[in-house]
Amino acid sequence: MHRFIASIWLAYVDPSTGGLFFQFLGLVFATISGGLFFFARQMKSGFARVRRFLTSRLSARRHR
Repeated sequence: MHRFIASIWLAYVDPSTGGLFFQFLGLVFATISGGLFFFARQMKSGFARVRRFLTSRLSARRHR
């Protein structure tokens, strides 16, 4: 068991693997931020619609 744990600590990570990982993270970040930027107007109008709906429901409930 001790030999197995020592082999984990002595594992080698190739530098190009780290570069590939950061390229993948950059791609994920660019995709998410691009999607948010592209759909920002639709998301704002959707949140405003939900807010108006909730506000009207709460004001109607108060007037009862």
